Amino acid sequence: MTIPQTRNVGLPLMNLIRLKGIPILQQLHLEEQLLRTSYDNWCIINDGTNSPNIVMGISGKPAELLDVDLVLRDQVPVIKRFTGGGTVTVDNGTIFVTFICNRDAVPCLQLYPRPIMSWSSQLYSRVFQGFGDFHLRENDYVFGNRKFGGNAQSITKNRWIHHTSFLWDYEVRNMAYLKLPKRVPEYRLARDHLEFICRMKDYMPRSVFIDKTVEAISTEFSVKSEQTDPFKTNSKFVPSTRLLTRQELEEVALGSQPESPLSESLSPCPCNEI
Repeated sequence: MTIPQTRNVGLPLMNLIRLKGIPILQQLHLEEQLLRTSYDNWCIINDGTNSPNIVMGISGKPAELLDVDLVLRDQVPVIKRFTGGGTVTVDNGTIFVTFICNRDAVPCLQLYPRPIMSWSSQLYSRVFQGFGDFHLRENDYVFGNRKFGGNAQSITKNRWIHHTSFLWDYEVRNMAYLKLPKRVPEYRLARDHLEFICRMKDYMPRSVFIDKTVEAISTEFSVKSEQTDPFKTNSKFVPSTRLLTRQELEEVALGSQPESPLSESLSPCPCNEI
């Protein structure tokens, strides 16, 4: 889809970056840098990532959220991102949409998680109009009562980021890497992953979703397609988003194994237990 370069008078400028198959770690590094070092508004759309990855929120704990033994066996990269939110498996079937904005980019928007979620859901309600029973349920985008979009945010004094992983499609086997988290949305009702989520491809074509997303953005912003290489960035910036090392995951796996009766009998006192 071609974005006209004319300006809509009175609307804030939004720089649009269209990507396809960029590694999710590289995308997250770019997003973090734009949030921390840029003074412009950005929208990034990445149509799939090049290989399966697991992405955790900044406070996520692998022992609680992942089948670490299975992750190690299959050598799936695990990323801890700079924003909050839950844990997702992503691959070529995932579409990523990110907004990075100044505090005054959306008129009257309060810089708190719920108002930003509400604004984003209103934008996407235009995208999905006529394609499904779209709702914002707690922090998720759903068709009916089945999730297809997970959200995460970070809010600073003068800027905010809201990014979404949309499940256009997914591999069933990749869901086995995720444990049922301790804290789940009420509407989940103890459903396992496969009963809880759905595929966007059952509701709308992939290209139509991306085009309609750009159209919806254009109703609130004056959109400018970014033509330069967005990855030519400041080499001095050090992102906090990172890959967990194999050693870290192995230590988690060892720590989650039950102690043998012998080791328990050799424990000198309860104060040595962690």
